[in-house]
Amino acid sequence: MDIMLFLIFLGATGAAAATGAMFEPGEWYDRLEKPSWNPPKWLFPVAWTILYISMAIAAARVAPLEGSAYGMAFFALQIALNTLWTPVFFGLHRMGVGMVIILCMWVAVAGTMVTFFQLDTIAGLLFVPYLIWVTVASALNYSVWQLNKDTTEPVS
Repeated sequence: MDIMLFLIFLGATGAAAATGAMFEPGEWYDRLEKPSWNPPKWLFPVAWTILYISMAIAAARVAPLEGSAYGMAFFALQIALNTLWTPVFFGLHRMGVGMVIILCMWVAVAGTMVTFFQLDTIAGLLFVPYLIWVTVASALNYSVWQLNKDTTEPVS
């Protein structure tokens, strides 16, 4: 694996991670009703750190390979949507719009995983936990949105 490619992709995931630092859940999210299966707060930064490193490794493995154009395009789309979701959901408090973004992100992550599997099995495997996490996050986004439709702050 090319270490410079890894660092470039780690930078891309770092930009997505930065939105999490800039738009923390905060009091607004703490006040919302959440499903009983809501993961504990400490799990989110731990999971995202592992996922971002895994994404960067996977992308660095695939990028130099012949035929990687679709995989890299899906990677670019999923990381852009990943970067967008946090400010929309936690910053603007737009849970419905966040739902649309995270569903699009799920498709992009699945597309990345499938195309990475076609080129490099390890890279594809590195995206499996991410797809699982985005699936859970999508269900959580939907549940929180539905449980809080009557709040006074914007939820659409």
